[in-house]
Amino acid sequence: MARTPRFDHSGATTVDRTSPVPLYHQLKRSVVGEIERLGLEPGARLPGDRELGTEFGVSRTVVRHALSELEYEGVIERRRGEGTFVAAKKTAQTLVRSLAGLFEDVSSRGGEVVSDVRRFELVPADRQIANRLEIDVDTPVIVVERLRFVDGEPWVFTISHIPYDLAPELLEVDLSHQSMYRVLEDRCGLELVRARRTAEATAAGARLAGDLGISVGDPVLVLRSVGYGLDDQPFETFVAYHRSDRSTFEVELVREHATGSEPELRRIDGG
Repeated sequence: MARTPRFDHSGATTVDRTSPVPLYHQLKRSVVGEIERLGLEPGARLPGDRELGTEFGVSRTVVRHALSELEYEGVIERRRGEGTFVAAKKTAQTLVRSLAGLFEDVSSRGGEVVSDVRRFELVPADRQIANRLEIDVDTPVIVVERLRFVDGEPWVFTISHIPYDLAPELLEVDLSHQSMYRVLEDRCGLELVRARRTAEATAAGARLAGDLGISVGDPVLVLRSVGYGLDDQPFETFVAYHRSDRSTFEVELVREHATGSEPELRRIDGG
């Protein structure tokens, strides 16, 4: 078992009782500072409530308040019966302003996205897919099922459908290490300009839990989307199952009368 680091509670990381800044906030700042100073990686064990209280000379109530906020902010992870750990970084998926996919989103931060393509074939559209894509039932569509990894860790399972007559070249491409949106734009002339999306929570079944590396019954974020091109016609629809412990979603809301238009939705994982 890895040794729990001892925090330095002097100098910049001390708790000053004469300061008007609340003790819990000072402790939060100290914990974050020590994580950075020690270069602690995700999964590293942190001192427990009692240890932090003793080291910084504050009550357990202050410690719990500070750690609760750090957990909410995604800095730490508290596991019942195990302790407190540095949390794994989550992908911040912004739902407005741009339509970049997961590949571009992670790559821009220096990360790596690799896709295990589980299914990639031509199938007739069922009624549900046909309705979403505004095509006739049984129209040929390309189905792409991918388990997507971020820096080697399973992150999201996506199922995408694209009308074959809009992107026949797609079937010739290896999507393991590249963005599907980039391929659709560069090789098929399909540029995503807007998307309509719904989000809901569900519990992971056995197969999905195995793919995502989580436990059966763990919460999963389910996103369903229809993407539209320059002609305002849908050219792709997807459903994506996100690990809730590895993804966070940000939404920017704008009062409609203030701008005269609705905010754009940002496509977050299909590409």
